[in-house]
Amino acid sequence: MEKEKVRVLAIQMESVIGDINLNIETVKNLISANLKKFEGADFVFLPEVWTAGWHPPIFQKCAENIKNSQSIKMLSELAKEYNTNIIGGSIIREEGGKYYNSCPVINREGKLIAIYDKMHLYSYYGDNEGSFITKGCSPVMVQMDGIKIGLTICYDIRFPEIYRAYRKAGADILVNAAAWGKHKKIPWDSMTTSRAVENQSYMVALTQTGLLADGSENLGHSMIIDYEGNVMDEIEEIEGGIYAELDLPKMYEFRSKCTILKDICESYEVRK
Repeated sequence: MEKEKVRVLAIQMESVIGDINLNIETVKNLISANLKKFEGADFVFLPEVWTAGWHPPIFQKCAENIKNSQSIKMLSELAKEYNTNIIGGSIIREEGGKYYNSCPVINREGKLIAIYDKMHLYSYYGDNEGSFITKGCSPVMVQMDGIKIGLTICYDIRFPEIYRAYRKAGADILVNAAAWGKHKKIPWDSMTTSRAVENQSYMVALTQTGLLADGSENLGHSMIIDYEGNVMDEIEEIEGGIYAELDLPKMYEFRSKCTILKDICESYEVRK
């Protein structure tokens, strides 16, 4: 069945390091205000570790168990109130004594239908996420309202293999929810655009804004990018929302004419 245009809203915010209650209230207000501003959306996207802020040493302190998670409860209530699906960026999740950087997915009925655990943990440039978090074991693609969405978190963007796997599995939209440092603007802009172009998919590239614990800053350049690399909407260093209507039939038509997947070789083993 051919899908209609899909309305997407992405929320850029500044997390206060370690203040879960304040961050939950901030996201609640931003989602509500922007859904009213844009008169609704089919999907709402959030950035990485919005409940805790990017500071791995406090991750375990800010961890939530899904069964009694404040953030999941708030997102579920909003999903039902506004009849929207929510791709929840990421929260720090505790399960069985282990901690994960996890993206929760909530449908229009307010039900948690999937969780993606970040597969690639960022542990250089002085950060050590891998010392506090257990990495995920597999990609997760969700199907909601007939739309297939491939989930990734921040550092995953440097590994094009996961995006190609999603594309081969039929993904319509790729998402990267991040807390991306301001000093890495060129990699952010180039890699997010490349993932969209090489996979002929819409890309929601979402990061935080604001200060980090060491006094540096998040980039604050969230974008919605189309399957040819055009930026449909973007935001700089402020809190707010970006919005676009994705024309999936037009994307399918483009894919039918630019058939790159059929030209992938079976092997790329390098001869020595």
